[in-house]
Amino acid sequence: MKTEEKIRIQLATNPIIIYMKGIPTDPQCGFSAKSVGILNATHIPYAYVNVLAAPFIREKLPSISRWPTFPQLFVNGELVGGCDIIEEMSNNGSLLSLLTAAAPKKETANDALSNSHVEQLVQQGLPGAKVLVEGEGCDLVIVVVSEQFVDLPLVKKQQLVMATLAEPLASGKLHAVSIKAYTPDEWLDKQLSKETGLLQIQL
Repeated sequence: MKTEEKIRIQLATNPIIIYMKGIPTDPQCGFSAKSVGILNATHIPYAYVNVLAAPFIREKLPSISRWPTFPQLFVNGELVGGCDIIEEMSNNGSLLSLLTAAAPKKETANDALSNSHVEQLVQQGLPGAKVLVEGEGCDLVIVVVSEQFVDLPLVKKQQLVMATLAEPLASGKLHAVSIKAYTPDEWLDKQLSKETGLLQIQL
């Protein structure tokens, strides 16, 4: 891979990236130290490339960015500038807003499905099923009781339930879940055995 192509891939895959001398925990020049200090104060994650350890990038980047010195800060593939510009933007407040807009958005509670929504999806895919969802976020236990599970092996039962949740699982709105799938008779047997920790579903 040519150096220019490598640089362009770095710029395309890292919304905030600084090319510097050294690394953030051990800068090798005062300008790089000041720049990463400002970036660190924003608490917004960023990528970095140590140009002292990558001489080909150090040689090639100035011809791409049209900026002769280091450090060089890029946001969304566009050059922001060096230390003086980073400091000026930090002082006038524009740097924080720029980095905030470019930073990958963290998943919020609103992005996740509610337990009631999960129940509805399963019931839509398995009409007549009794569904109970407990837990929250990545720690969901989904208990499903359905006549459709009769004579099916365990893996087939779970596949039926997973199929009703295919879209939210693929999109990341729903993460790993634990599925307990029973026929009505199996569920009654579970209740009669009085095993501890059973989730109760009114049939």
